[in-house]
Amino acid sequence: MLDVRGLNKVYEGSGRRVEAVRDLTFTVDAGELVCLVGPSGCGKTTLLKCMGGLLTPTGGEVLLEGRKVSGPPPGMAFVFQEYGRSLFPWMRVAQNVELPLKQKDVSRSRRPELVADALQSVGLADAADAYPWQLSGGMQQRVAIARALAYEPQVLLMDEPFAAVDAQTRADLEDLVRGLWRERGITILFVTHDIDEAVYLGERVIVLSASPTVVQEQLKVDLPDERDQLHTRVAPRFAELRTHVYEQIQAAKRGTPQDAVKADTPPPH
Repeated sequence: MLDVRGLNKVYEGSGRRVEAVRDLTFTVDAGELVCLVGPSGCGKTTLLKCMGGLLTPTGGEVLLEGRKVSGPPPGMAFVFQEYGRSLFPWMRVAQNVELPLKQKDVSRSRRPELVADALQSVGLADAADAYPWQLSGGMQQRVAIARALAYEPQVLLMDEPFAAVDAQTRADLEDLVRGLWRERGITILFVTHDIDEAVYLGERVIVLSASPTVVQEQLKVDLPDERDQLHTRVAPRFAELRTHVYEQIQAAKRGTPQDAVKADTPPPH
């Protein structure tokens, strides 16, 4: 579904040259939920913006179903970290959710159905007429997720979407994303700085190196499909996986090559 090939991004200006992403290559299969983690400032957001067609890479390319991404593709939706800035405060919740449908070839008669279905999916069916500022932070982020769902994307890119909410809300939103992924079969690439979140959510975790960024490691998460906050997070296997990812990120900060990391790959069951 997604194919990133030799992606490179250099920022130049004011006499400075910063190579944010050096040589990133990886794929995401259709229907897969992949989490991306890495040290702070390693270029995760730059990567996601290049993948979503919001930034033009300096080198390499991103392919969506074999077609090169040269601008925001119609089959892709984005959920940003700063939900407060991505919703329009003067528009009601339903209007915010409907907005991207006006840019898509969706008939006027079908839009209310898509909006209602999306709001129902995120548990906000009764908030359609509210304004974003009347909702809590977690509810506002649910609106942003509903807006992405209403667009009926093949691919959902999520950029640290739960970083600004409290721990309990974050747990609820994590379970919401896994539930929506399983129900709808959307391909999700989820960027996070939270190692536990990456292991809990993902079928696979891609660990990025420090900037300039390359792929440090790709790790299959062999936890059961059925996950919950209470039991999954205290399972021995969860602890093994999160410890391994943590060691990889520490190695990335030190600039240690992946094959020189002493931490063994978590053993199979």
